[in-house]
Amino acid sequence: MSVELLLRELDRVAEAPNTVKRLRQFVLELAVGGRLVQRSQADGPPSIPSRVGPYNLPPSWTWATVAQIGSARLGKMLDKAKNRGRPCRYLRNVNVRWFDFDLSDLKTMPFEEDELEEFALRAGDVLICEGGEPGRAAVWDARDTDIYFQKAVHRVRLHGDLIPNFFVYYLRAAADAGWLTSYTTGATFQHLTGQSLASLPVPIPPIAEQHLIVAKVDELMALCGQLDAIRKERESCRDALRRVSLQRLTISDRDEASSHEDVRFFLDRSPRLITKPEHVAAIRPAILDLAIQGRLVPQDPRESKPDSAAVGAKAPFGAVSDDELPFRGPPSWTWERLGSIAKLINGDRSKNYPNQHEYVPDGIPWINTGHIERDGTLSRSRMHYISRPKFDSLRGGKVQRDDLVYCLRGATIGKTAIVDQWDEGAIASSLVIVRLDQRVAIPKFIRYYLVSPTGQKLIRRFDNGSAQPNLAANSARLYVVPIPPPAEQERIVSKVDELMAVCHELETALASAQMKRGQLLEVLLHEILNEGSGQVAADKPLAVSTAP
Repeated sequence: MSVELLLRELDRVAEAPNTVKRLRQFVLELAVGGRLVQRSQADGPPSIPSRVGPYNLPPSWTWATVAQIGSARLGKMLDKAKNRGRPCRYLRNVNVRWFDFDLSDLKTMPFEEDELEEFALRAGDVLICEGGEPGRAAVWDARDTDIYFQKAVHRVRLHGDLIPNFFVYYLRAAADAGWLTSYTTGATFQHLTGQSLASLPVPIPPIAEQHLIVAKVDELMALCGQLDAIRKERESCRDALRRVSLQRLTISDRDEASSHEDVRFFLDRSPRLITKPEHVAAIRPAILDLAIQGRLVPQDPRESKPDSAAVGAKAPFGAVSDDELPFRGPPSWTWERLGSIAKLINGDRSKNYPNQHEYVPDGIPWINTGHIERDGTLSRSRMHYISRPKFDSLRGGKVQRDDLVYCLRGATIGKTAIVDQWDEGAIASSLVIVRLDQRVAIPKFIRYYLVSPTGQKLIRRFDNGSAQPNLAANSARLYVVPIPPPAEQERIVSKVDELMAVCHELETALASAQMKRGQLLEVLLHEILNEGSGQVAADKPLAVSTAP
């Protein structure tokens, strides 16, 4: 009954993280536990003395060590100073993948004639990684000839009591379940030594049952592969449709009717396009671009343009030309240089610059880029502090409440925060203070502009092009910035704050839904494991909706 329920619920649980990976693990868990195929009552246990293993086996199965069922050895050691002979290709652990081999990057080393047979590979050999990912294994299928193996790889030749593919499936199940880790050594880098591999317990079903299990695993793994391909195709379609929809939302030169149509299209399809927390990440920039273009809240014709800082040649940083404008704003808006509406203040770069050993547990904030949160606030929990005497010794870079701090260099270039938790503080040299004048009634509006996709494009115009992204405060002063009427600034910021809170709630809800889908999948798989027969209905194909 649980198998039937799983198949009915598969389209729902398919949205859980790593669904296909978990299904593959589950198939192997059933397989190596003797619960995947019907067992013949006539099958007796293999003629190998049973040992203790990590779980109980069916009556007709037994436990054996690798040393009992095959011969294992490591490959040849690579030693450029001592190795002699004919250069031959060999397998490293990076060439051994789970269930397959990557032969695209084979190295060579010398092998003497008497070593060729010793380190040769035959069809049916099981190659197992000694390090890297200890236990990762595949069955050599003789797809190529004259290939040997290095000391980082174990070669196991089975005596006939165990099918190589069943052995590899067990190794993967043991790795997934964590059973294999008790046989590896090493604090930092784990290794599966020859001695540990020899003592590893392996379940041995009757040989006929092994063939049935391997065939069923292969069949179900192929179905999982089909499911994975369907899910990836569906995700690709969703991603493309979501990306195009969001791009159309933020195109500034579309007429009002087309814009409303684009909004309606996105809203109607958003439940199917936004299914994971990470999908919300693309919505936030779209909201910001709509906001800073004046397309998020209505304009009030009674509101007049803000006063301009300067006109023409009197502009201290040059007049703003039409070809510089990233979009055409509403008629009631004006454009200014950032340097015309704000003072940009660099941090202190003198010998008084605080060192890490000068930080104190409680004092005056010393702000760097790592303290800027995604929502534009400054982190209290990670904040550094300096003493009052150290603060007083600084020659510049001192912030006050409602200042913006803007990152000028590095991977976090363009990050911006508002100083709204402290009345004073100081900045590291990687930041610049943006102290706005009275025409910017709501500093958060400028912050939203600077971190929007449109605002981030300004960086590319002035970045010095070095390997380490870098801006100068003088370049940031030349940014062109839109200034709405003060009342509209307030409406825009209020609406953005509201929608960002909705995005946070949506992320939380989607994360919760994902967790519940994962829990449902685990409950269904657990019930199958605890059913009497525990057999997967292989005649019922795994299916998931292909609709985006």
